[in-house]
Amino acid sequence: MKATSDKPAQLEKKSFVGLRQSVTTLWPCHIEETKKMRGKHVPGKAVVLLCIASFLAGSIFTSRTWSHSPENGTPVLLNKVEKVVQVGQDCDHKRQLVEGKSGDIMGEVTKTHQAIQSLDKTISTLEMELAVARTSRTNGIPILEGASNNSLKKAFIVIGINTAFSSKKRRESIRETWLPTGAKLKKLEEEKGIVIRFVIGHSATPGGILDRSIDEENDEHNDFLRLQHIEGYHELSTKTRLYFSAAVSIWDADFYMKVDDDVHVNLGMLASTLVKYKAKPRVYIGCMKSGPVLSQKGVKYHEPEFWKFGEEGNKYFRHATGQIYAISKDLAAYISINSPILHRYANEDVSLGAWLIGLEVEHVDDRSMCCGTPPDCEWKTQAGNVCVAAFDWACSGICKSVERMKAVHNACGEGDEAVWNVDLESNSKASQ
Repeated sequence: MKATSDKPAQLEKKSFVGLRQSVTTLWPCHIEETKKMRGKHVPGKAVVLLCIASFLAGSIFTSRTWSHSPENGTPVLLNKVEKVVQVGQDCDHKRQLVEGKSGDIMGEVTKTHQAIQSLDKTISTLEMELAVARTSRTNGIPILEGASNNSLKKAFIVIGINTAFSSKKRRESIRETWLPTGAKLKKLEEEKGIVIRFVIGHSATPGGILDRSIDEENDEHNDFLRLQHIEGYHELSTKTRLYFSAAVSIWDADFYMKVDDDVHVNLGMLASTLVKYKAKPRVYIGCMKSGPVLSQKGVKYHEPEFWKFGEEGNKYFRHATGQIYAISKDLAAYISINSPILHRYANEDVSLGAWLIGLEVEHVDDRSMCCGTPPDCEWKTQAGNVCVAAFDWACSGICKSVERMKAVHNACGEGDEAVWNVDLESNSKASQ
């Protein structure tokens, strides 16, 4: 009887020995990794496999405890061993697959990145087409004089120079310095994709002497963008919104810029700066600031809705100063599409900042876009750091710009040929 009762125990002992050897032989990857990972974080996959092994071993032990029949126990144990062997083989196979494909991971990442960029461009194109459809008319009134359904014109940047009826001399000072005229202006559009227009609406008396004077000036220079908008200083936020809507309905550009008519601009340096951000979908570029919210009535830049910005003495959120700033295509399309519901504050630069503050936008603080007038921009030019734009902070533009624009241009200008030497294609590829 004793010899008979010892047989199941001996068989069970041999089976467990065989199981241990099988696990050690066929499951080396996890045993070795477990030894190496003492004191380290154990991967989730290893924990799962160890739990499975523990469960199988527990099942075998329980089965042998409850049923001492060797005829039933041995096949069960062998079946468990076969499953462990299969798990070990799967481990080796998966490890080989990972090792074989590790060299291709970076290639796959690159392909994925390229696919995402392509998808972003496709979405941007669709948004632009939607913007054109929605902005061709606003409340039944064209937002752009002479608006049509013609296909969009390709451009690199559209520069809108904000101007007024009383600023004819300012416009002349710009045409005599940094703005090409006549055939050169057209060539700049065709060869470089740089479109420049003076942006202005209409007077309160349509067809009056003010409107006729602009029509005559445009007939001579052909450098105006006329908006269906009544001009007025306190309507600058509305004018800015309409400008972007009008621009995206005519030109399919990478960037849209607004600049005041008392600011000096180096077009070559501007193009070289913007092309660095061409591959990015949502970019807001300018000299970022955070000025005080002025609650006192009668002062310049008074904010009637000051209470929205918290306690008295608070500052605005960061936004680009209004003298000059640029936004990328997607942001201009966003403004155009959502134009009817975009809130307008008293100051147009604050309004633009408010429209973009809640979006996934990259704010670029570029101080070369707000250099001071000589000697500041002159010293920087002599040092090889040519400024994108120059003006006087004290005057929110060049003080007495009509008289001083040419002097600023002579001291801080990059040279008439600089813009023609900018390679937009090569610089764009290098920035990606």
